[in-house]
Amino acid sequence: MILEDKHKPVTIRIGNITLQGNLAIPKNAIGIVIFSHGSGSSRLSPRNNYVARVLQQKGLATLLFDLLTEQEDRVYANRFDIDLLTKRLIDVTTWVKNYSETKGLSIGYFGASTGAASALRAAAHFGKEINTVVSRGGRPDLAIKELHKVTASTLLIVGGWDDIVIQLNDKAYQKLNCNRELKIIPEASHLFEETGKLEEVANIAADWFDKEILPKK
Repeated sequence: MILEDKHKPVTIRIGNITLQGNLAIPKNAIGIVIFSHGSGSSRLSPRNNYVARVLQQKGLATLLFDLLTEQEDRVYANRFDIDLLTKRLIDVTTWVKNYSETKGLSIGYFGASTGAASALRAAAHFGKEINTVVSRGGRPDLAIKELHKVTASTLLIVGGWDDIVIQLNDKAYQKLNCNRELKIIPEASHLFEETGKLEEVANIAADWFDKEILPKK
């Protein structure tokens, strides 16, 4: 399935650094999903961009951004520095909350791989200001010490052939005290490269955000 891409480039200034992002805001957007990608990936991730386009079809704004500058990304260890990535996501979330075009929108996170850990830690930091988190093939166990503080409705999606990651997600699931669900996609590997599996992930995530991104009354 090919979906039209309607994002626009944005420059996010945080202190003395500048991050590049791609922002898409459908008409009458019901909320915004901020993506936190996995190690070695970027705002150009084809998988996350595909998911973003599906979310846009549901009326959700999306922001994909580079968590690291080009210079920072050259230091391999930075890609796995969950403290740094979490701080960067927190700073970008604050930017979204104050940016004229996204101010006032309900916020959710979509985290992939190690990005899921930074998404959950940032959700723990913001509390009720973040309404929902979706993890795709994620490592929520890397945020294990802070999972009990997460109030955002959380969906963990894992491929059925990704045995070790299933175990790690189940461990994290047990630590979460919020509304939560662990969804295992049958006959799918870690990157959901099998025919139709990424589409299945995107549709499940879109339905979850559609249901959970607005604050509960």
